[in-house]
Amino acid sequence: MREPLLIEKSKEGRKAFCFPPLDLPRGFDQALPSLPESISRQKKARLPQVSELDVVRHFTRLARDVHGVDSGMYPLGSCTMKYNPKLSEHIAKMDAFTKIHPLQEVSTTQGCLSVMYNLLEDLASITGMSWGTLQPCAGAHGEYTGLKLIRSYFEKQGDTKRDTILIPVSAHGTNPASAMVNGFKVMTVASDEKGQVDIADLTSKLNDSVAGFMLTNPNTLGIFEEKILEITSLVHNCGALMYYDGANLNAIMGVVTPGEMGFDVVHLNLHKTFATPHGGGGPGSGPVMVNDLLRPYLPKPDIQLTDSGYVYVWDEEDSIGKVSMFWGNFLVMLRAYVYILRMGSEGLRAASTHAVLNANYMASKLSDVCDIPYGKRCMHEFVISLEKLKKEKGITAQDVAKALIDEGYHPPTMYFPSLVPEALMIEPTESESVETLDEFIETFRAILKKAEEDPAYLKGAPYTTPVGRLDEVRAVKEPDLRY
Repeated sequence: MREPLLIEKSKEGRKAFCFPPLDLPRGFDQALPSLPESISRQKKARLPQVSELDVVRHFTRLARDVHGVDSGMYPLGSCTMKYNPKLSEHIAKMDAFTKIHPLQEVSTTQGCLSVMYNLLEDLASITGMSWGTLQPCAGAHGEYTGLKLIRSYFEKQGDTKRDTILIPVSAHGTNPASAMVNGFKVMTVASDEKGQVDIADLTSKLNDSVAGFMLTNPNTLGIFEEKILEITSLVHNCGALMYYDGANLNAIMGVVTPGEMGFDVVHLNLHKTFATPHGGGGPGSGPVMVNDLLRPYLPKPDIQLTDSGYVYVWDEEDSIGKVSMFWGNFLVMLRAYVYILRMGSEGLRAASTHAVLNANYMASKLSDVCDIPYGKRCMHEFVISLEKLKKEKGITAQDVAKALIDEGYHPPTMYFPSLVPEALMIEPTESESVETLDEFIETFRAILKKAEEDPAYLKGAPYTTPVGRLDEVRAVKEPDLRY
């Protein structure tokens, strides 16, 4: 049943709170300046008039319709929707961290600056980089920043002909967008029969116009690039730089670093890898870490530890300047720092190894009923193809995803990467127990069986949501954004 809006529940005169009688003398407001008539309200605002109980029940019912990692499994491939520890949430609400302003005198924010400085040290160690910046407010913002660093580096060298970024055909959609926003041309690199970078195709496209190669490892198919050292060597020998998209760092954290693989710049997603809240439009955090080559170009201000405490440093002449209003989304950074401190190096390594174990367990258990194009051995995620089911029964990946909603699961990522037809990309993360994995596996198998026996039923799913199946094409073309 659709939950009515509060304005639809409104009753004239009903209130959620009653203010005490006004005890100021009559006419006290006459001395206050009045608003210009052009911006003064000409009639009363149309606000809902409801009781406190109406409000509480309304938002409680809405909360039950929202799916998140606190309410169920969220196997959204390439997004790493892991559990957000409540200790981090508790600390992020402490007055010492919330009742501050980024423009306060530095001597009064030493605790917060120490969090940021220590977090940068930890992220440098985790990524094998030299230093970084916490300013970017999301993963894509980090991509923009990292590519701007690459562009500034070549401009400083006077090498302005390097105007192309190479990107794998399986890359995240933000990769080409971030490159083009920075003024680069984009050229795709093919995948081979193993789902990895096609070395021959890469070699054919490396020349003195290439500024960098954007790559995530493991890649978006959930496969580790076995020839990563050969790839980085080829790119560097061409005079270009290697960019690491940190979307899949949760698969290798504490095991191997992007620095060891030969990358020059890395963006991270604190909301993916380091267990801070993810989704809903933000806030996010996309720190960028670099090696010594790119360190002079980092955004300013930097944070340094001196004999008198932590200070901001602004005087680096090669810096690309600020990339956010202040210094980034501090409370998201704080949550990530608490997570890192609580886990320790062994805990971070265990998170990655368990994420890989969970994904391989699920892939193995589903391999007899699903086509896994590049094999059931994977890293932290795997991609299945339902192309055969579509050809035989007319059931699409979207139909299966909708049916999962009725069973209480958020669907996996659909139709991505695009080189796999009727793709579903599943990432269980390390958060889920074997019992939860088994429940999902049995549910998924049951849905596939239902697709064979009663395909028409799946075509109508979901049946348990307030509005049923939407016309998604129409929703894109004719979005209804206002009541």
